[in-house]
Amino acid sequence: MKVSKEQAELNRIALLDAASRLYRRHGFDGVGVAQIAREAGLTHGSLYGHFESKDHYAAEACAHAFKKSLDLLKRFDDDGDQPLASFRRRYLSEAYRDDPGNGCTIAALAADAARKPGPVAETMTQGIESFIDAFTERLDGREHAMTTLSMMVGALILARASAQANASLSKELLDTVLGTLDEPGA
Repeated sequence: MKVSKEQAELNRIALLDAASRLYRRHGFDGVGVAQIAREAGLTHGSLYGHFESKDHYAAEACAHAFKKSLDLLKRFDDDGDQPLASFRRRYLSEAYRDDPGNGCTIAALAADAARKPGPVAETMTQGIESFIDAFTERLDGREHAMTTLSMMVGALILARASAQANASLSKELLDTVLGTLDEPGA
């Protein structure tokens, strides 16, 4: 039975949503095609008709996740007079730390992307650049944007890595970086 163009596009979006969530939760090599299709409520055969290769699919899933994160950042723009403050508080929270499947693509997948040349590494690089640009628009200069992004991502990665073994250290990492970034002039 042939699927309409509208349904095909809905299926594609469902696959990208599922893949971006599962990749961020388990890494690129921790998820199979069948698991992604099942999460999307589709058969794994449907995935092959939408994407050129597994690497291209992973790259598109990353791009999809980056777009959603940048859209979220834009929604925080109206929260007060300090750019990024609400976004930082959400990002550097225990709830965000504990939900990598719906969290930061950079924090979840940058190390994996560094070992995947080609479309995944290219998409990760473009996504990082997009966040630097978005932060630069909201802060005073590119260097400040790069420093802020690096501190946030680094704190989140370290907090996730230490959460199970030392929850207080994990929370301290988040709180310390948030406090530093919330200081006047930071």
